[in-house]
Amino acid sequence: QVQLVESGGGLMQPGGSLRLSCAASGFTLDYYAIGWFRQAPGKEREGVACISSSDGSTYYADSVKGRVTISRDNAKSTAYLQMNSLKPEDTAVYYCAAGLGVQDITMVVTMGYGMDYWGKGTLVTVSS
Repeated sequence: QVQLVESGGGLMQPGGSLRLSCAASGFTLDYYAIGWFRQAPGKEREGVACISSSDGSTYYADSVKGRVTISRDNAKSTAYLQMNSLKPEDTAVYYCAAGLGVQDITMVVTMGYGMDYWGKGTLVTVSS
């Protein structure tokens, strides 16, 4: 059974840091690009970051660039999203997704293309 399970969310203070994890099972993560997305209350889902399956190249949304790092550990079938300098506008449900055969990781972030499997999300709340 294919599963992506996010963890690491919670209530954070502005300026803080957290690391989200995305554990994959039921398929070989090595061959899949991984994307992180988020959906804030009352807003549409937006792409946050993507990491390729081939060379580990990454792409970030402008809204998080410089504050967020996406990474992957294929041996652990897990991907991560390190978020620093958290802002209240980072409050959202964060989802990870995996896509096979992704050629353009920018399209994953900007258009949400190419993802085959999705997790159920983890809530991140940034508030003082």
